[in-house]
This record gives sequence, structure tokens and C-alpha cells, in this order.
Amino acid sequence: MPDTKVLDQQRRRDDVSLGIKELDKVAICVKSHKLLKQLLKENPKLDGLMRNAHNEIEALVGVKNWVMEILGKSPEALKYYQNAGEGRKTFEALKWKDYAAIRLLDYIDNAGREFADLNLRGEVAITNPIKLIWLAVTYGTGGAMPYFFEDMLQLFRQLSGVSELKLPNLKKVESWMERFPSGFDPRIVQLREENKERILRVIIKLIDKGELNSNRFKFEPGISKEQKYLEALKWWDDHVFHLNFAVRSPDLLNELLGNSLDPDTMKILYRAEKAGIPFFLNPYYLSLLHVRVPYFAIGADLAIRDYIIYSNHLVEEFGHIVAWEKEDLVEVGKPNAAGWLLPTRNNVHRRYPEVAILIPDTVGRACGGLCSSCQRLYDFQSGHLNFNLDKLKPKETWSEKLEILMQYFEQDSQLRDILITGGDALMSSDKSLKKILDAICEMALRKKEANKTRKNGEKYAELMRVRLGTRLPVYIPQRITNELIKILAEFKAKASEIGVKQFVIQTHFESSMEVTPEACDGIKRLISAGWTITNQHVLTTASSRRGHSAKLRQVLNEIGILSYYCFSVKGYMENYHNFATNARAIQEQMEEKAFGRILEKYQDSIKEFSNDAEKMVDNIADLRKSADLPFLATDRNVLNLPGVGKSLTFRVIGITRYGRRILEFDHDATRVHSPIIRKMGKMVIIESKSISEYLKHLEDIGENISEYESIWGYSLGETEKRSSIYEYPQYDFKVTSKMTNLDVG
Repeated sequence: MPDTKVLDQQRRRDDVSLGIKELDKVAICVKSHKLLKQLLKENPKLDGLMRNAHNEIEALVGVKNWVMEILGKSPEALKYYQNAGEGRKTFEALKWKDYAAIRLLDYIDNAGREFADLNLRGEVAITNPIKLIWLAVTYGTGGAMPYFFEDMLQLFRQLSGVSELKLPNLKKVESWMERFPSGFDPRIVQLREENKERILRVIIKLIDKGELNSNRFKFEPGISKEQKYLEALKWWDDHVFHLNFAVRSPDLLNELLGNSLDPDTMKILYRAEKAGIPFFLNPYYLSLLHVRVPYFAIGADLAIRDYIIYSNHLVEEFGHIVAWEKEDLVEVGKPNAAGWLLPTRNNVHRRYPEVAILIPDTVGRACGGLCSSCQRLYDFQSGHLNFNLDKLKPKETWSEKLEILMQYFEQDSQLRDILITGGDALMSSDKSLKKILDAICEMALRKKEANKTRKNGEKYAELMRVRLGTRLPVYIPQRITNELIKILAEFKAKASEIGVKQFVIQTHFESSMEVTPEACDGIKRLISAGWTITNQHVLTTASSRRGHSAKLRQVLNEIGILSYYCFSVKGYMENYHNFATNARAIQEQMEEKAFGRILEKYQDSIKEFSNDAEKMVDNIADLRKSADLPFLATDRNVLNLPGVGKSLTFRVIGITRYGRRILEFDHDATRVHSPIIRKMGKMVIIESKSISEYLKHLEDIGENISEYESIWGYSLGETEKRSSIYEYPQYDFKVTSKMTNLDVG
């Protein structure tokens, strides 16, 4: 008797467009045939089911009954499949074979579903892998590509037990980590000194020729070349110099890099320039790139290089890029995608009840450089560039807007955490940043005073945490001046008196190669102001290499930084080059980051670190020694989902003909969300790369892909528990359950 759920799916499939039906008639290629033959040879049961099935329904029912029989032997896994046993504890108890069985059943339960594939500019994608196998066996058609069959071959090996999970030991992980030097390595430092000299001498030459001009950075008439160079060396320590002489063209980029860019790369960069994709790369950050490849660190700078060198896919998609985070699209008077009513169109970004992002109408809206995977590329398509620094100076209306923003925060019942970012919080001038911080302090005091008149249980949440989001410790560490440190220290002292307890600099080191002596000096200064420094990095293809993230965590720990988030790449086909699959995010979490996992008995200790931030370096070192950890895994691996928030709770529910996995995400159940989350449901993401394509990219950059073999099997995820240091302090009163500034319809 056919499964009724399967019959319903068949009826849905009867409604598919002619285009999709026509694809079913497309013959598979020779390589697909060979992979199919191997799949059937290794799985006689599957072979029999496919050959005996008179139609795709019988094929689906046959496979489902077979897999249900297997999963029935694992009651906890069966509960997980049925959404009756979710949670991190249950997830970690799943066996390798369970992953495969659950994925196959999810494939069958979602057979015939159609999705708008934003990687293909909204074209319809459909998942029906068992049908594709049946068509290939029966007619040699279905159009499934080798990437699809490679994924299916690995899936059935996992189901049969032929493929077993072999976890690396610590020694192996440490050997991977050793491949990536830090910016402290004396040999790396020497190379960068050479880069610095070359860059300065090019800039001097261009100033002399009148091709580069600055009112602030110019030479007195008649001085010698060496005198000019000594003067330029002093300029290097001024962050304004790096902004003034930021590279905005491919030709200058290549010249500053010693004409080391190959012709194919230059073609891409010229196309990018013609398409209107901006360039903004400062001299300091360019000095971190290798011009001549060092024998001891081949490929070590790839994670940096891929942040500033554009890909073909980005150029081709520019003009068609869509906003990833729907909360970025705001109409005043209407709720954003998370249901929040915002006071202005582009000064507040909000998703969670407890947190609001403040984006100033100042130079703080800008960045110290442009990352190739920037989520704001969609906005750059309209010419809204945040690198025209002169146009971003505070306007007359900014003071009025700032007052409106503070009123909004003051009147919000749940807000306890303000993140000042942009752009980049530290791109703001000292004067501008102080003005914002002072306004926040005054707002927090008024909110605290207003609470005195409210009953317990009706009181509003008071400000507990202030954060500054910045990449300048990486991009231009020279920005961290004594004057800035004084402002931060004074704000902390003043805000602490009125009950603000956590002060966080949230930065973005992508690679241990970015942790330079200059960056370390800047971090020391920030820590001296009593601020906790946390880091979030993006798992790009280059930074997802075995051991790369683990090494980054370790090096950051050594200078007093705690990891906060490890993000999967956002966006669609424009970020194809940098995209590392979510399976790799889970693999990294389970097989590498796991060696830094902090046991529960140490959580009370780490929770207190922010209370004594000036001693962060020593506190981290002491905990690592006590717990015998190579690094502290205080971060969570997540994807920033449109509307749903940060999560890595997902199941692979489908796969396209091209082998690209279809993931269904749920929200992070460990934190508070807008009530709209109950209406929103789950979020479906189609990955821009197949596992095969990702592995091929890794191979192309020198990786041994046999070391990534287990990646095929990671098809489930549960968001990790938040480290105790990131929890909000408790109030000594009861906060109202009422939510203000909210409209969920």
C-alpha cells in the first residue's frame, strides 16, 4: 500500500512546470553513468528496488520502507527524525549511520518540493533524488550531474556502514594548525617590512609625479629621496595616511603589490572596475600580502588575499545581487522582517528583543577596507558607496537623529545591549564616537531613573552591554591611539557607575596572518581600557582549510581575544568563490574546534573574565593551562539567516540535479527572539556549491582532500550552547514581559 505522504508528493509533482518535466528527459553524461554503476554495484538492495519499481512512487516507497527498517533499530535517532528528540544532547548522541538514514528520509518526505533558487536569480529548483536515480536506472535520463551522483554514492556508503566516521586526534589537528604561521613569525615580519618599503616608495613616486595628492601628507620642496622616505615612515603610523592613500583602482593595486598579480586576475579586476564594483584597500593591509611566495608558508595569505581580490562570480553577479538580511530593507512606519518598528530608515538594525545595532550618520558608516564577501554589495549596486569619506562627515541633522535614536532606546522595554557599528565604529572620529557614547550613557541613566517609578514585573530592561563593532584593529591598527583609549576608559568608568556591566570590542580577524605586532599593540591598548575583545570570523574556502580556524583561535587567545562567532558565508552566487559548505562548518566544529571545548566546571570561571578585562591575557592563559586546552572554543559556528537570526540548527532536506544541497534551518532555540519567529517558520537555503565543487576548490589551493572525507556525512546541525561569558548579567528586579516597538501583525 503506497505511503499517503508520498502520494501527496506525487500530486505536487504533477503540477511542476514543463521546463522541469523536460529536464527529466535529459540524458545523463558518461561520468554520471559510471558513478551510477558504482552506486548500484555497492548497494544491491538499492539496485533491486530501482529495477523492480514500475514508477517513481514505487521507488520512493521502497527506499523509505528500507530506511525506516534501519532507523527503527535506533529509537533515539528515530525520535530525532520525527522531531521528537531535538536538542544538542540528542544530536551529539547520533551515530554516523543515523545521519544518513535521517537524510534519506528527509529527501523522501520533501520529494517534489520546489524552491526559488536565488543562486540562479530566482529560477525554480526542485528536489527529488530518488526519482533522479530511478530515471537514470530506468531510462538513462533525469539530467543529474556527476556532483549529484558523487554525493549519493557517499550517502549510501554512510548508510551501509562502508564509510565510517574517523575523528582526528589532537596531534593531527595540531599538525594542521602548524601549517599556518601567525603575523608574529619573524620571517613573515621581515617580508612585510619589505612590502612596506616598496609600497611607500611607490607612493612617494606618485606624489612626486602629481598622481597622488594630499593636503596633509606632502613633502617640503627640495628634500632628498631618503628624507622623503623617512618622512613617509612617520606617516605610516598615522591611520589617516592609510585612508588617504587607499587604493581605488586595479592598476595602483598591482603596482603596490610589485606588479605581482597575474594577467587573469587583472582581467577580473578591470571587469570589476568597469562594472562599478568599488575598490578600497589601504596600504597597511596590502603589506600583509605575499608578493614573493615564501617556501615556509605557501598559501598562508590566501584567506587575506581572497578578501580583497574579486572573483569572476562576483563580477558576473554584480547588478543582480539581492539583500541577504531582509532586516536591511526598512520602511519608516512599517515593521522590519523581524517585526520591529524602527525610528529611522538606516540607523537601527534589529532582530532580537535584547539587542539593537546603531549605525551612525558619520564616517562610522564607512569601513577601513572592502571585503569581497561584504553583505552590503547589494547596496553598492545602486551607487550607495560607503567609501566616499568626505560625504560621510556628520551632517547637521545627525544630532537630531541621535536624539531620536536615544528616545527610541529609552522607551524600549526589552533592550539591554547596543552594538555600535556601521561600517565600522572606530571609523568615527574621536569626537563623534565620544558624542555617541555620551548620548548612550545619558539615555541609560534616564532609563534607570524611570524604572524607579515602575512596579516590579513592569520595569524595563536596563542597559547591560555596550559593544563596538570594528575591523580596524585588523585593517588599520594605527587607529587605536592614546586619545581613543582615553575616551573608551572614561566611558567605561562613567557607564559602570550607572549599572552597565559589559564593555566589548567586537572585531574581525580572519586569519592568524592578520595578527601582527601592530595589531597586537592595538589590542593591548584596548584591553588596558578595560574592554573585553571578542572576535568573529567568516568560514571562507581559504579560511576553512583544516586547522586554519583552530590556529586563529589559539593566536587570538595569546593576545587576550576570545572567539565569539564562526560564520558561514552569507549571500548567493556572488560569493561562490568564498563559500564553504555548511557541512564543513559542522565538520570543523565537531572535529577541530571540539579540542577547545570548555567543560561545564570551568564556565563559572570564564564568566568572570569580563569583570577583570585588563587581565584577560593572563586569565585566558591560566584557564587553558588548568583545562589543558590548545585554545578556548568560546565561539559558536553559525549562519546568519535572513529574518531568523544566527543558527546552525538545520537538516539537509533536498539536493538539486547539480549536487547542491538544500538546507532547512530552524532558529536558535537557546536565545530570545521576536514573537514573529513563531509565524515565520523554517528558512530554506540552497547552497551555491556542491560538496564536490568545494573539495575541488580546496584541492586547487593545495589541500589533501582525503583529510576532509567525513564532510560528506555532515547533514544535520544543532546550534551550540552559548559560552557563559556571553550571557547577560541578571537584574535584581523582574523585567516586564511586554514588548514595545514591535508589530508582528
